[in-house]
Amino acid sequence: MSEFNSPGATHQTIAPDAKVTLHFAIKLEDGQVVDSNFEANPATFVVGDGQLLDGFENALLGMQAGDEAVIDILPEQGFGMSNPNNMQRIPRKQFGDMALEKGLVISFADASDGELPGMVAEFDERMVTVDFNHPLAGKNLKFEVKILSVE
Repeated sequence: MSEFNSPGATHQTIAPDAKVTLHFAIKLEDGQVVDSNFEANPATFVVGDGQLLDGFENALLGMQAGDEAVIDILPEQGFGMSNPNNMQRIPRKQFGDMALEKGLVISFADASDGELPGMVAEFDERMVTVDFNHPLAGKNLKFEVKILSVE
């Protein structure tokens, strides 16, 4: 019989299937906050359940309750690189009388009638170029975390 397994004897580290509660912020390189829960309730997830992208989860592996860090997330670890195949040119007439502006996000129906957001990248009187890439694709991010508990 070993007594080394008594509760609280060691700090649990973040590993696959661990239940993690944390505060986080995702920021652009210029410091602009994209998402944060530091002023709200903490988030809880299980490593490997798909709630977090692999790059974010992998950055947390080995951390323990009480740890704080700011981690650089490259596009390949985050939301991927911008894919030119996700830029679609659509005839302007399909937008009817809609007032268009660069950066406007419009909801489109995908092949399975799901919702697919696209951002107006550019337009003229004949054609509209819509970017269907994730808005954070191609961006270097700062992932700020404070681990509250690991089970």
